[in-house]
Amino acid sequence: MYHEHPLKVLKYSMKNIWLLIFPLIRGFTVLHFNAYDLYVWIKGAWFDLAVIGAILIFGFVKWHFSTIDIDENAIVHKEGIIIKIKTSIPINNISVATAEYPMYLMPFNGVRLSCDTRSGFFKNSDMKLLITKKVCDEIMKYMPDVNTENLNKEIEKPDMLSVILFSFLFSSGFSGVVYVATFFVKGGSIAHDIISASLARITETTEMINSKLLIGIPTAAVAVGVIFISAWLLSFAMNLLRYSMFHIESDNSCISVTCGLTNRRVYRIKCPHINYIDLRQNLIMKIAGAVTVNVSCAGFGSDSQYLPVIFPIKLEKNISGLEKMGISDRLMPDFRPRLSSWWTYICQPLILTAVIFPLRYLSDRFFPQFAELSFFTAVMLEIPCVWLIAVKTAALLTSGVSVYDGKIVFRCSKINKFHTVIAERNHMIKFEIHQNIFQKISRKCDIIFWFCGETHSRFRIKAIYVGDAKKLAEIMEYSLESKSSRLI
Repeated sequence: MYHEHPLKVLKYSMKNIWLLIFPLIRGFTVLHFNAYDLYVWIKGAWFDLAVIGAILIFGFVKWHFSTIDIDENAIVHKEGIIIKIKTSIPINNISVATAEYPMYLMPFNGVRLSCDTRSGFFKNSDMKLLITKKVCDEIMKYMPDVNTENLNKEIEKPDMLSVILFSFLFSSGFSGVVYVATFFVKGGSIAHDIISASLARITETTEMINSKLLIGIPTAAVAVGVIFISAWLLSFAMNLLRYSMFHIESDNSCISVTCGLTNRRVYRIKCPHINYIDLRQNLIMKIAGAVTVNVSCAGFGSDSQYLPVIFPIKLEKNISGLEKMGISDRLMPDFRPRLSSWWTYICQPLILTAVIFPLRYLSDRFFPQFAELSFFTAVMLEIPCVWLIAVKTAALLTSGVSVYDGKIVFRCSKINKFHTVIAERNHMIKFEIHQNIFQKISRKCDIIFWFCGETHSRFRIKAIYVGDAKKLAEIMEYSLESKSSRLI
């Protein structure tokens, strides 16, 4: 039997911190700080000490009754004084065990341990413990671990360059930050010129206003731009700290991932509990043939600050050799949208791109004094639209699905990201075929895949021909006859 870390005494005590209201109320009596009131307050200081002592004693008692038992079958956490709470997790059901070593806990030899199963929702850990390193080492002996005799030696260890590139590309949207910063810096300068020129026609006092007030417009715009860039730099630095010293090992049943500099994390991931593997890319990475390898598994990457990545950056052509981890090199789809479906993919960004400048010319007719600002705004709006056209064009050329050897592999895009999802067929919980009235005319449809997990996992491939969708449904053993509205 083990206890949690003694620091938990303070956390349990904090639940009764409201009792300090009594010493606070008593302290109000000496607000004037005259000699008599101060004497009375000091004389009654025993009451304040008694309240603080009661808070700490309650925290200690609750810590004492919080115990941890571990054996080959289950890990059991008991807590509570009057109302007893017992949490038991079978070892075989643990999907991911995570040990965190934050820098601020190192002087106290403290470790955070989390155990997650495929039950629950909203990415909540099934068990969280603050324990000493010695207790953590004892518990981790029972957790899923990599067998050193069966190591997958074909895995290339990520180097520092891949971590830097990963941090660079996934730090709060690098291109978006630069775009917004540029908009504020240049747009602020244009707005300053327009407003100062307009007011100059109204009154002679404009110069005074300009010198005292309007001079701050470009300065404020530059400041906003600097804030956005600084936020990205901070995100980049934080990602470097999170993913530095990245190390991965695996065998046929377990993956061990270790990363982090100031907050070292050790993940033990049970391979059979992985929902799917997700090879993610943006357009730049797709052109360069690079991917970041993520896995969907309960408890891995559940913290919003961490991505569920097992390879920060890896060339797509080097994916072969990772079959033991379930990552297949058979990524070319058997069923895919035809080139005639281009309108389905790019219609929205294409329409937006086409209407921006006509709207700008219309605006200039009514507000000619803002012509420079409207032109700049139109150009800045065109940039993401043209970029999205390129993304959707790439999605049309690369999207598709294959089914083989009990696995399903499909490529699709979400907004401006590309996904290549590899999963066991029995991990798919729903397969949908959607067809609207316009698709009936062209004999096309959308196919949607749902996967099990703690969060929403839904992927769509647009504009697949109905004949291909029916073939895929037969392979997936999905009966179209059971649906009330049949495909044409």
